[in-house]
Amino acid sequence: MRKSAARALTFTAAALLVPGLVTVSAAADDEKARPASAEPVTLGTGGWQVQSTALAKQPGEQVSSPGFATKGWLPVKPDDAGAPGTEINALVQNGECPDVFTGENMRKCFGYLPELGPVTVPRFAVPWWFRTDFSPEIKAGQSAKLTIPGVVGEGDVWVNGKLVASKDIVSGAYAAQTFDVSKLVHPGKNSLAIKMYPNNPKKMFTLDQVDWGQIPPDNNTGIQFPVTLQVSDALTGSNAHVTQKNAPDLSSSALTVKTDVTNNADSAQTAEVSATVTPPAGGGAPIEVKQSVSVPSHTTKTVEFSPAKFGSLKIAKPKLWWPYSMGDQPLYGLKTAIAQHGAVSTTANQTFGIRSVSTRLAGKSPQAPEGSRIFGINGKEFVFRGGGYAPDLFLRYSKAEVAHHVALIKNLGLNGIRLEGHDMPQDFYDQMDRAGILVIGGFLCCDAWQPEADTKLTERDYRILHDSAAGIGRMERNHPSVFTYGWSDNEPVPRQESETLKAFKETGFDVPVTASAEYKSTPALGQAGEKEGPYDWVPPTYWYDTTHFDPKDPSRTNVGGSWGFASEQSAGHTVPTMDSVKRFLSPAEQEKLWKDPEYNQYHANFEAGHGGYKFGTLYTFDDAMAKRYGKWSDLGSYVRQAQVANYENTRSQFESFINHSTDKQNPATGVVYWQLNKGWPTLLWSLFNHDGDQPGAYFGAKKANKPLHALYAYDDDTVTVANLGGEAQRGLSVQAKVYDLDGKVLDDQQADGVSLAGQQVRNAVLKPKVPSATTPPAKASVYFVELLVKRNGQVVDRNTYWHSTQKDVVDWPKSYGNPQASMSQYANLQALRNLPKSSVGAQAVTRGEQGPNGADTATSVTVTNTSSKPVAFFLRADLRRGTAEGKEQPGDNQVVTATWDENDIVLWPGESQVLTTHYDSKQLRGARPVVSVAGWNTDRVVVGAPTTAYRAPASQYAAYRMPLPDGTKE
Repeated sequence: MRKSAARALTFTAAALLVPGLVTVSAAADDEKARPASAEPVTLGTGGWQVQSTALAKQPGEQVSSPGFATKGWLPVKPDDAGAPGTEINALVQNGECPDVFTGENMRKCFGYLPELGPVTVPRFAVPWWFRTDFSPEIKAGQSAKLTIPGVVGEGDVWVNGKLVASKDIVSGAYAAQTFDVSKLVHPGKNSLAIKMYPNNPKKMFTLDQVDWGQIPPDNNTGIQFPVTLQVSDALTGSNAHVTQKNAPDLSSSALTVKTDVTNNADSAQTAEVSATVTPPAGGGAPIEVKQSVSVPSHTTKTVEFSPAKFGSLKIAKPKLWWPYSMGDQPLYGLKTAIAQHGAVSTTANQTFGIRSVSTRLAGKSPQAPEGSRIFGINGKEFVFRGGGYAPDLFLRYSKAEVAHHVALIKNLGLNGIRLEGHDMPQDFYDQMDRAGILVIGGFLCCDAWQPEADTKLTERDYRILHDSAAGIGRMERNHPSVFTYGWSDNEPVPRQESETLKAFKETGFDVPVTASAEYKSTPALGQAGEKEGPYDWVPPTYWYDTTHFDPKDPSRTNVGGSWGFASEQSAGHTVPTMDSVKRFLSPAEQEKLWKDPEYNQYHANFEAGHGGYKFGTLYTFDDAMAKRYGKWSDLGSYVRQAQVANYENTRSQFESFINHSTDKQNPATGVVYWQLNKGWPTLLWSLFNHDGDQPGAYFGAKKANKPLHALYAYDDDTVTVANLGGEAQRGLSVQAKVYDLDGKVLDDQQADGVSLAGQQVRNAVLKPKVPSATTPPAKASVYFVELLVKRNGQVVDRNTYWHSTQKDVVDWPKSYGNPQASMSQYANLQALRNLPKSSVGAQAVTRGEQGPNGADTATSVTVTNTSSKPVAFFLRADLRRGTAEGKEQPGDNQVVTATWDENDIVLWPGESQVLTTHYDSKQLRGARPVVSVAGWNTDRVVVGAPTTAYRAPASQYAAYRMPLPDGTKE
């Protein structure tokens, strides 16, 4: 407990109300009164009012008084997290800047921040008010606790005309505080007002956008988590959670339940504390435990139910939580209640999963002299394959959007995500728990979270750091999806580390903590065993390198070959599909996209120029694409070519880490693609776009992460087979064919009788004979390598590569320290431009079929190469809204939320492949489904997809839909 002379009311960070509770709406002044709840209520569900102090100049005593006139203020609806969001969110909600993410509208409407730091746009450089009215169900003598869950910026908190806490206390995005407002809150209308001071992430422990895109001109100043009020009798419960100690063989789990009880009365009180653990289906009967405790006056006591005293809390054969690709996700329920004389005062409800997390440093090599970080769940080590997750640019939380992201992540075959400095509302973690998607949590780089030295920090800073870690710990401790937490580029300074670890321990947040996202260490935490970069274009062969590194850089930054744990890396820019490009780029920006590679695209980021850490232009990507594939002639050819280049690169990145995971001395243990998504439409670092668009990068990553998959290793020309699922696979055969551009088979090999355990990778199953390498001035040729995995004769995976006899060659000494590769030679794939015209046929059907994320409909299209000779290269199918005649509707007709089991395929003459997509039929908006198919060297065709009970038959090249451990279909 900390005290401050700056305020008269007592508060304690330890009394923070437990996040993740089932909340109910507080009655606003215009809402009907509701029965009192034993749980915290969210304030502002009836709406907030927001205004700049430049316009609302009254003092806090007036602004926070019930009945204060808010005519002319901005009415704001809370988001799905129950929070009002940012200042710009308030303006956008009220009609300012329609289509805010289109073109440069955000800059034109609200101004521009050219770099990370304080707000410089005058409109947002002053404080703004966030206020709401509420009518609590409170009686005389009851207690009221107000929780401010952290703010982006700093704030003065006022209730009913009185200052509760100043910005000296209320600072930090995750430094939640609870205040006793019992003497201020009364029956009837009450008012809460928070004066938000502009966020400065260079000086405040908040959040920012780093260099991931444009910086919102308000610096995200606002409130991103719900403000809650808990009304209780003499006793208030809070901080309920469960810790677990699992047997090494996972045959049992000993649970310890803890909850805080605060006595608000002037005399000692006896509390009747109960806890109920409800197992998932098939896990046995609920476990109920109770005890009575005496709590001194105005004191908080932690009540513990230990398995030593309550034997029923030791569970035999617990239902274990697994990542979705490795098993099921059963969740236990925890309910605690604080009562007195049989009357319940407060309750709390949450879920948790039973699972063990292990980590160690694996291998030992010149690159990683202390080994590389590897993780295991329930004793099973795995290769982490994920992406960097970004929330909405204005911090507007949407349950439906996150559910869509979950569907996309699982469709990609990834097993996790990384959150850097953007911890999310409770529903986010609940969805990840249910989906089995692992979450790497961690602090931001490049701002106040990364201080230069202890001497730069004040006692106030250390308090905020401690309280921030406590807030994070309470938010995430019971979520099985959150399996590790750590720092970003730099390791923490000593006291920053100790305050953080102390807070994590105090809150029961017991996950492995890493000192850095680079190869750095601290005495307390040891070697992190991770590395970062590159971030700009590198060739696909770069990822397979396991020998080059800069011995002068112990952090191992920007040497991103497939060894170690890569906490963030990619080959840079992602070009969306034409459908998506037309949605967010202005005509002028579209023209710049294909004509001017040095143009600073607004939807990249604010960094002009190219080379080094400048990502605002697509220059490096464009230069490499032109040299490897040839120069484009218009926007359409540019976008088409970029899809192929992005596919090739993302596939190689993920496949290389899978391929080299078996290297005992220098293993590849994990890779985080930088980034998975963005909080707005983007041209930089993404696998899927803000609209859900799935470009070539998406399907390249999806191909690499198929549950059962064969890959072609760029470094030694061998074939590797991987089983990324949880169950053994038997009766497999692997075939490798090499073709020239005319479709002539140059080599054909097959391995039979292949079996793989869950998560097993087997190298060098085959070694195809490929054309010999050439160097200029010798003419380069292009060839294809096709890999087929069959189970009992049925094709379950098909993977096709295009290679040049002229190889990409990285100049490694010049590349060290740079986020892009310096090249001494580029691969020559320009012969692909001369592929003869090919023709394709398509037939599509639609049927009712349950799928992920509430999908109720599936459309399958059988695509056939009807040509007699040339290959049909890089064929893409899209679901569109059509007419009754099977034609496309005009305008933007793509059903962008549809998820495909396969796409961007290659077909030889006479071959067919069935592609299937799942979607919510409401997304058709009453239209008939049609499918378009277009390719590199084919004309675009559109076919109707009539509804039928017909299910597409399995064919030799049918895209497989392999059952996953969670029961869904791939």
